[in-house]
Amino acid sequence: MAAYLNMDTLRFLLQHTHDLEQILTLPRFADHDVDSINIMLDAIKDFSDQELYPVFREMDEKPVHYADGKIITHPGLGKILRQSAELGVIGGTFDYEDGGLQLPNTVGTATYFIMDAANNNVPGYTGLTMGAAELILHFGSDDLKATYVPKMISGEWGGTMCLTEPQAGSSLSDITTTAYPQADGTYKIKGQKIFISGGDHEHCENFVHLVLARIEGAPAGTKGISLFVVPKFRPTDDGLVPNDVITAGDFQKMGQRGYCTTHLSFGEEDNSTGYLIGEPHRGLGYMFLMMNGARIGVGRGGIAIASAAYHASLQYAQERPQGRRILDNGRKDPNESPTLIIEHADVRRMLFLQKAIYEGGLSLVLQSSKYLDLSLYGPEEDREKYKMLLDILTPITKTFPAEKGREAVDNGLQILGGYGFCSDFVLQQYYRDIRIFAIYEGTTGIQSLDLLSRKITMHNGKALELLAGEMKATIEAALEQPELQKYAAALGGKIKETQEVLGSLLPFAAKGEYERFLADANIFMEYFSTLVVAWQWLQMGVTAKQLSITGAGNFTDDYLEGILHTMRFYFTYEVPKMNGLVEIMRNDEELTLLKEKAHF
Repeated sequence: MAAYLNMDTLRFLLQHTHDLEQILTLPRFADHDVDSINIMLDAIKDFSDQELYPVFREMDEKPVHYADGKIITHPGLGKILRQSAELGVIGGTFDYEDGGLQLPNTVGTATYFIMDAANNNVPGYTGLTMGAAELILHFGSDDLKATYVPKMISGEWGGTMCLTEPQAGSSLSDITTTAYPQADGTYKIKGQKIFISGGDHEHCENFVHLVLARIEGAPAGTKGISLFVVPKFRPTDDGLVPNDVITAGDFQKMGQRGYCTTHLSFGEEDNSTGYLIGEPHRGLGYMFLMMNGARIGVGRGGIAIASAAYHASLQYAQERPQGRRILDNGRKDPNESPTLIIEHADVRRMLFLQKAIYEGGLSLVLQSSKYLDLSLYGPEEDREKYKMLLDILTPITKTFPAEKGREAVDNGLQILGGYGFCSDFVLQQYYRDIRIFAIYEGTTGIQSLDLLSRKITMHNGKALELLAGEMKATIEAALEQPELQKYAAALGGKIKETQEVLGSLLPFAAKGEYERFLADANIFMEYFSTLVVAWQWLQMGVTAKQLSITGAGNFTDDYLEGILHTMRFYFTYEVPKMNGLVEIMRNDEELTLLKEKAHF
């Protein structure tokens, strides 16, 4: 079986770079230790090897489809969902009293990463159910919790988030789905939702849809949006009864063809009952709990695909002979046998780029998950600090794996040459699969606007200040290692440069020129993401040096040197690209702002 991830890398990052043991010392996680977590990760890997990876390509070749009013998925999905629930994948991070295992979110991220790398069609089903159940636990009534959450954790019922409508995508203030109050405290729901991931299939007996809707007469804009539980079937004393939720179709996609994306219609017969979650008109705020978790999940999924693509590319490069090495005299010896393509410098460059992106991106995803744990369960006096750190990293954690992960997969496809373009090899599937990740849960443009306009400036720049402090702590640790001092200085210089860039951009906001301020938000995202992942690589370099000295972790010298080599590659090939991005952001030209003539 081909490799799709390196468990040593996952453990290196989870246990050493991000110090899992520190998280496990928190009172909430007292029943867990590193050994028990390793056993669980191994169980997830075995499950992924046996059940997920073998049907990955088949799910693409025989995609989800709509027939006779039903969504038809791969026949093996039902068994996979049941076993996922039994392994604690759905409710693993929940409280004991809610049926969970009280695992750290950091560990939950690691388990889902393994599954995503094995088969990225599958974890969305369980992940959305988990997110929906978590939201009900946070904001729902005791009756909603008791009625829905146990069946969701067991995997018997699925869960979704229903935001997008035919006329309202990212602009949620324009949704028209309406909730009509009833005398018994329930609501009649009427409207349509599209692009609903995991919205319906034959392997769950019910679906618990979390629906954003506007109560009749509510204020315009996002302040008038409420959140409702709208099940496909209403639970009653006599069992499940239809709730006037119709599956109108499934969108056929270029990638993730084993993961359904449905069109749902509510209340066509005026008989779709919804149950209000929390208070009226606060639905969007509630939904953001799920959306922020989903954004980290999108980053995790994107970097998992990049991991799988890297290992497929590496295997091919180690097996495919082609051409001959260029000798020191600039010639090739025609009498030599063809060499493996991994011997060619340009192929090695592309492999190192893939490795640098996926390992650095995975470190970023785990870093954000660690901040989530500390913001919820760390010392009381530190929680606000970690919440701000999580807030500023979330748009980056969603975007870097999606955008740079696609670049990594693209380089993998290039390594395979003509075969990369053919369906005989898996790289073309990874390339198609990863393309959606820059669109899921808010496009790159939306994330970039959020980063520059909200996260950088929030609390008068406090989050940015805290993040710079985390980076400087890593720099101080790196300066203790002579081999790392050059890279520590480079990161420090880029932190200073970032302050200068913001010094040239923020005055536009101060003058009220917000369109000019945000015109190059995507460029800033690319710049700042490169900086943040450079920090992750320096952390990994510090960890590798420390482990090489102490011998902890049982990593070979070759493995640790590989980490250091890839760190040097990232600082040599990726960090200098920031210079060109700075030049763009500091340029006085205003070429994308709306003028009298469009020039299109």
